[in-house]
Amino acid sequence: MIPTLVVLNAGSSSLKFQVFDMVDRADPELVWRGQYEGLGRAARFRVTQKSGALLDQAEWAAERGIDHEGALMHLVAWLQQYRNERSLVAIGHRVVHGGDAFAAPVLVSDEVVAKLAKLAPLAPLHQPHNLKPMEVAHRRLPTLPQVACFDTAFHHTQSEIATMFALPRTMRDRGVRRYGFHGLSYDYIASVLKDHDPQLAAGKVIVAHLGNGASLCALSGGTSVATTMGFSALDGLPMGTRCGAIDASIVFYMLREMGCTADEAERILYTQSGLLGVSSLSNDMRTLRTHAPSNTEARKAIDLFVYRILRETGSLIAALGGLDGLVFTAGIGENDAATRAAVVAGLTWAGLELDEAANSTGGPKISSSSSASAWVIPTNEELVIARQTRDVISAATLPH
Repeated sequence: MIPTLVVLNAGSSSLKFQVFDMVDRADPELVWRGQYEGLGRAARFRVTQKSGALLDQAEWAAERGIDHEGALMHLVAWLQQYRNERSLVAIGHRVVHGGDAFAAPVLVSDEVVAKLAKLAPLAPLHQPHNLKPMEVAHRRLPTLPQVACFDTAFHHTQSEIATMFALPRTMRDRGVRRYGFHGLSYDYIASVLKDHDPQLAAGKVIVAHLGNGASLCALSGGTSVATTMGFSALDGLPMGTRCGAIDASIVFYMLREMGCTADEAERILYTQSGLLGVSSLSNDMRTLRTHAPSNTEARKAIDLFVYRILRETGSLIAALGGLDGLVFTAGIGENDAATRAAVVAGLTWAGLELDEAANSTGGPKISSSSSASAWVIPTNEELVIARQTRDVISAATLPH
């Protein structure tokens, strides 16, 4: 039997999954990927082969809709139907926040789930949903090992100064500090950059994870030195619907002068701001690019996005003490040549020069031969979770 693991990424009404075989090679091998959408109402299930070819699909009417528990148990039953010579040996979970306590992936236990639940106020739109399938599997499949893998863990290498806010020490003692996120993505880029450019991988690199969620990370020799997200995934760059860094007094203004409740203010900053808020049109860069020639607000949203990337990049170059190269990844970073071109054009002072032809075709190398390196490298957070899950369960079975 081929040992197989499932990687889960749960949202408020969705459950994305990938299935990996743990074969005798360096990395787990992707077999299938899929997702459940519309959980709690009219739900849909779709799974494809590694090639992208459709393998199976299903739908549930609203009155017969399934929740996260129903989706997970449907997935387990579906795997039994399609497993052939495969044996499910573990589940790996993406968890946005690991707080101070979790600097590495960990086997799930009652104690771990309880600690992670206490971190929900630090990531209110992510953490509760990440934990749902974990709690279900712990209750319904108690003998199946589960591993929690954290978006914050990669940044635990940062210095204490890099993680501090200028706030009373009592607040830091209660967990108010810079954590950083998208760590699974940065972990992947750090692991494969040496295959593209070994010299750059050992140097000073800024990785731009630009998607609906967006952040930058400064790497020195593959280790996180600084990043744009802080206490929460709301900080740093403007994103699809999130505001990014703002003056904290704006929140007081929203509460006192606009009459918002704390929940309303949170909803505006997380779901009604960013590219969507500035453009009043869309959080999707493709839509904004289509409308930008005739829509002033769409152009402003794009221009602000690029401007803030450039400002934050400058601060990370200072944290690194220089720059050897830049890597673009995630949805916008991998697919929007215009954003990449605008960012590189704004960093000529840092030694970057664009190869326009290479950029138009997606690279992977998009800098000129005389320039500091610039690359486009697709991220693979699920593979990192699969790697970490394999390593944790392997270590757990070794004799002590």
